Amino acid sequence: MSSLTYDLTLAGLSVGSAAALTGIGLIVTYRATGVLNFAHGAIAMVCAYVLRQCVVEWGWPLWAGAMLTLLVLAPGLGVVLERFVFRPLSVLGSDPAQTLVASIGVFVLLVGGSALVWGQGARDDAPELVSADPWGQLAVALVLAVGVGAVIRWTRFGRELRAVVDDRQLAVLGGIDADRVAAAGWAFGSFTAGLTGVLLAPYVRLDPYGLPLLVMEVVAVAVAARMRSLPMAVVVALGIGVAQSQLTRLHPSGWGEPLLQAVGANLFVVALLVAALVLPRIGTRDALPRTATARVPTPPGAWIVAVVLFLLPLGFAGSDLHTSVQVPALGVVLLSLVVVTGRGGQISLGQAAYAGLGALFTALLAAGRFPGLPRLPELAALAVAVALVAPLGLLTGWPAISRRGLALALATFAVGVGVSRFVFAQPYATSGLSLGRPAGFDGDRAYYVLELALLAGALVATRALRRGRTGRALAAMRDHESGASAAGVQVPSLKLLAFVSGAALAALGGGMLGMGLRAFDPGAYDPVRGLLWFAAVVVLGADSTLGALAAAALLVGLDAGARGGVAAALIGILAVLVGRFPGGPYEALRTAAAGLRLRRRPTLTALGASTRRRLRRTEQKAAAADGAAPPQGPPAPHHETVTGGAGGNTDPAEGRVLPNAPAPTLTTRHLHANYDGFTALTDINLDIPPGRITAVVGPNGAGKSTLFHCLAGTLRPASGKILLGTRDITRLPAHTRTRLGIARTFQQLAVFPSLTVAENVQVGAEQGRATDPQATEQALRLFGLDGPPRTLPAAALPTGTLRRVELARALAGNPRILLLDEPAAGLDTTEVTALARILKALAADGTALLVVEHDLDLVADLADVVHVMTAGRVIASGPPEHVLDTLGAREPAV
Repeated sequence: MSSLTYDLTLAGLSVGSAAALTGIGLIVTYRATGVLNFAHGAIAMVCAYVLRQCVVEWGWPLWAGAMLTLLVLAPGLGVVLERFVFRPLSVLGSDPAQTLVASIGVFVLLVGGSALVWGQGARDDAPELVSADPWGQLAVALVLAVGVGAVIRWTRFGRELRAVVDDRQLAVLGGIDADRVAAAGWAFGSFTAGLTGVLLAPYVRLDPYGLPLLVMEVVAVAVAARMRSLPMAVVVALGIGVAQSQLTRLHPSGWGEPLLQAVGANLFVVALLVAALVLPRIGTRDALPRTATARVPTPPGAWIVAVVLFLLPLGFAGSDLHTSVQVPALGVVLLSLVVVTGRGGQISLGQAAYAGLGALFTALLAAGRFPGLPRLPELAALAVAVALVAPLGLLTGWPAISRRGLALALATFAVGVGVSRFVFAQPYATSGLSLGRPAGFDGDRAYYVLELALLAGALVATRALRRGRTGRALAAMRDHESGASAAGVQVPSLKLLAFVSGAALAALGGGMLGMGLRAFDPGAYDPVRGLLWFAAVVVLGADSTLGALAAAALLVGLDAGARGGVAAALIGILAVLVGRFPGGPYEALRTAAAGLRLRRRPTLTALGASTRRRLRRTEQKAAAADGAAPPQGPPAPHHETVTGGAGGNTDPAEGRVLPNAPAPTLTTRHLHANYDGFTALTDINLDIPPGRITAVVGPNGAGKSTLFHCLAGTLRPASGKILLGTRDITRLPAHTRTRLGIARTFQQLAVFPSLTVAENVQVGAEQGRATDPQATEQALRLFGLDGPPRTLPAAALPTGTLRRVELARALAGNPRILLLDEPAAGLDTTEVTALARILKALAADGTALLVVEHDLDLVADLADVVHVMTAGRVIASGPPEHVLDTLGAREPAV
């Protein structure tokens, strides 16, 4: 028994050593660049193939092939990726979602390119670089870990690396060449990827899909080490490797045997699930709002062309028609990504799992093998399968409530890998399983007609999630999650809706795909396919249903009409270039066409020039008669249009404001808050009464923004209470507070760029407490936005106009308490004067206002009470004429 334990331990150390190498490479790359390299496994696979090509195919000596592969190719790949893919993205100021898509694009490109060059078949003759003795591999991993740790801790390069990680811009200002540091990090990370590939290749089947996924499964090692600690990564990798090896000794009987065998063979997958779903999330610096632009309109006639193209296969026959059957089914699967990623703005790398579950459940139900349910006809089985899979969308939807960016990508990828390994790859679920077509639709042509009908239904459902109140709320969440929550959007519920709807559509498409192929093929739903589908939808326009259909036709058509891997290579190239055209290829073509168009200055005819001169003279005479300059810029809002938060009442005969019900007082008592490890607020006692304007001033870092976050519900205080009247709201989320009448604006603009001005304001009216159907129009008129600007997308407007849009959205929800964080930022003098008039009218109408503002002249003009904060404490309170004079004597710069 001791001999068996020793042998299994050695085998586990061998596996753990390879996993440790992967963890070391991922951590170094992430620490140098902030990028989790999803292409790490693909680089490992390419290096393994190149070494085999040199030694087996060309007959090179092993040492020569190893030197070329590990010392030239692998680091060279890293430098090329940094220079031509990720450095341009950082220069262009891309968001983390684009960087993630580019990383996945490199993965897909390398996988597709390898399939083109070396074929899709598996190879089992990879050369052995290090002997099977696990001590050799363990020594390599330990030496690398110790060496890298020493370099990071005690060398100048290590100090530069730590500085770049802490603050890249500050490091550059300090004279550090951040690009050189990033290139070195990528080179070393790619070297470890290549080393991992050549070490693993002799012991696993070398193929373009299996090895990259196997390497990516051990990303759990880096996640468990918090993407920082190299010793922790090595220890975790060795521990999981040994535990996985020791589990093979257990042979229980009964129902637990297949489950234990699956866990024993996939312990790194279990670790990935735990690390991604249970451990505190990583990548907080990557969890940023995605860059949103104005919605790109569909080209005229595009849908007519699409309908014609999708009807063409009805005239096909034989293999062409059989291949075309896959396109509508895959189109439905990709529509699920449009819902989750395009509409909801959530990264989802696990949609292939839901598509596979839809196909599997349909097959089990049609065969009468689903526990507790009778055998069903194929169409009924498909409908029930969709209903069963939809709630499983919570597997990825629930983590999405608290995760974004990189953390959400890892969680959804982990779910996809887990379903693939523990369900699709297990004989107890899939052995002897076949799948037929519905009665009356057995032929390819008849079945294609059925698919078109189901696709039309999926398109209608997807379109419904784009239009109306739900569509606007989803767009708001996608564009700016914090702003959406502040507008009253129930973000957690909306995320669950997006993932559940996406799971249902993916299950429908997966079941259709399985019936079209007349079989359940686990390989059709593996996680690599999920990455390919995600990349295809993003690069062809994540928010475009037409783009999803084009992606489906492209993926099926290229792989059917050419050598396998062409579609993956093409999608990979487009994904690598995603930072250049985030709106999709159509936006890129439109931009290019606009750039090539001849630039000609518009000229007036003689009659037009004469008319313009007469109009200017008329304006000047009118201005002289009134004693004022001609009006410029947007019209100033009038006091008569103030409606008590856009939800009060006005007397149309007299044009005056009628009072609303009195607002409750917002109160804080002994409020303490911690932020990023330090105390931001200490014993804050504040009253914000109705009908008065309360101002908070103080230097940067005084705690003003933290106080705002606590009052608005985006940060929970460590202790103390926040009361709305007599109700304790300390633990209520932001959207609930908005519906109670607490609205806020942001220091950094929180508008929804893909929506028009009117739609932005309408979100506030729909999600707030307004009951007046005219609330949106009243708020637009109040801020002079009811003219031509109302139909413009917010992405195309200047800062001053966007500030008015944000204020209008806040007022459209009929708030009783209004929290304004530097509302005058970005406004000119005329707009500030108009804003002051509006705020005073709102206070006179009974609204409670809290204003944080650096413009002390505006504060002196507006505020009834001023509180001065510094170092998280209120040090002075009182009327502005007293407090501001004292503040000016003590501290000139506020």
